[in-house]
Amino acid sequence: MTHVTQSMPGVLRRLLVLTAVTVAAGSLSAAPSLAYDQNGGGSLMPPPVRDEDRPVSGDHLVVTVQGAGQGRDGTYEVFCHPDGGTHPHAARACRALDHNTRWGQETFAPVPEGTMCTMQYGGPATAHVTGTWAGRPVDARFDRGDGCEIGRWDRFVPLLPDLRD
Repeated sequence: MTHVTQSMPGVLRRLLVLTAVTVAAGSLSAAPSLAYDQNGGGSLMPPPVRDEDRPVSGDHLVVTVQGAGQGRDGTYEVFCHPDGGTHPHAARACRALDHNTRWGQETFAPVPEGTMCTMQYGGPATAHVTGTWAGRPVDARFDRGDGCEIGRWDRFVPLLPDLRD
């Protein structure tokens, strides 16, 4: 390397050294934490995360659905970042939540009072969502009593069951 760098102009030599230092520093700072494979494979791998080992303090929601029909009613847990839980579509539910989350806005805010809504009835389904999302406590209720409430429900599909016909 000394032979090559002595023949390069000073600017290129500094660029080469700067690039080497940047690559080395980036690879050290981006190194993931790994655990030794205890199954005898001898390779490094991330430790497995089981649902029972997940902390309840992160993005964790409990969803209770009633009146939506067989196969849709029930109580489900959703963990996000990483995705998991007892929800039948946890990864898709987390993506929908991420899509609905906006900085400075309440993700689970109810329809504002006085909003003009179509007078349509979307059925007897109700949902109650509790837990923590984006570091904030959640205690939200959903129904399908008018057009605004139906639209709010539909924005949270698949966290809530899809009831669109």
